[in-house]
Amino acid sequence: MTVIVTGAAGFIGSNLCEVLAEDHQVIGVDNFDSYYPRSVKEKNLYRLRSMENFELCEGDITDKRFIDEVCAKKPDLIIHLAARAGVRPSLEQPLSYVDTNITGTMVILEAMKNFGIPYMVFASSSSVYGNNKTVPFRETDFVDHPISPYAATKKACELLCHTYAHLHHMNIAALRFFTVYGRRQRPDLAIAKFTRLIDQGEEVPFYGDGSTERDYTYIDDIIDGITKCAAWIAQQKPGTYDVFNLGESQTISLTEMLSCIEDSLGKKAVKKMLPLQPGDVQRTFADISKAQETFGYRPSTSFKDGVTAYIDYYRNEIKDRS
Repeated sequence: MTVIVTGAAGFIGSNLCEVLAEDHQVIGVDNFDSYYPRSVKEKNLYRLRSMENFELCEGDITDKRFIDEVCAKKPDLIIHLAARAGVRPSLEQPLSYVDTNITGTMVILEAMKNFGIPYMVFASSSSVYGNNKTVPFRETDFVDHPISPYAATKKACELLCHTYAHLHHMNIAALRFFTVYGRRQRPDLAIAKFTRLIDQGEEVPFYGDGSTERDYTYIDDIIDGITKCAAWIAQQKPGTYDVFNLGESQTISLTEMLSCIEDSLGKKAVKKMLPLQPGDVQRTFADISKAQETFGYRPSTSFKDGVTAYIDYYRNEIKDRS
């Protein structure tokens, strides 16, 4: 099987490509966006560049000519991870989020139609649930009240995927990721950022009273869910569209998260108390029963074990090489 993975040099993408390239031909797509240093993504690709089944194509998903050239290779499946990420930055640059996330997804869907590519797994986000009062979040919940441009673009992309599946008999699954963390995590994300700041004795930005909660999902569990969903979607009748939560199905407060990092590092945080930020939700909490029942998704990494694994990665792969 040949698979295109967009966002291949990123956190989730590079980890996924390494797993897929063990058994499949993988075409990675990435534009090395300046959101964070290119050197970080180059490190992510270190092992992949030596793998026989991996090919990297550098370009932007909004560039129709580039995407057409890649899709002309006639892959069996596209796993579309590439996006402009981050809730808070989307408040400051909403137009760039619409361009990359919505236009980029449209360009890919059009290429799928034109080149007869039948299957896609699309990376959506738990952000689409907004400040949902009903927990845990279920795929059947009302999600028409996003509270950030980022979340709104992800909901829009889900609708576009449904439209193309219906009109062009594609099989598409949208996966709502819940706060993914682990090795190669983006440097701006909380666990990576807090670990670095605590270790260096710098102030840690602490928003609100520490009661906000997230359903943190370890990278290996997310990769397992993506690959199982990809196998499932390829077995369904043409025109299938569905949405699944991929989380750990447990919540960790900001206070608990910080405490766990402190314990693993053996250092205390210097907190800089700040008000809650616009666009931030109070809680995310995934009901994962649909993914469990449909394609056997079984997250197995506890938050404590996941943080410990990340701290080991930080010490061995980041700190020692910085």
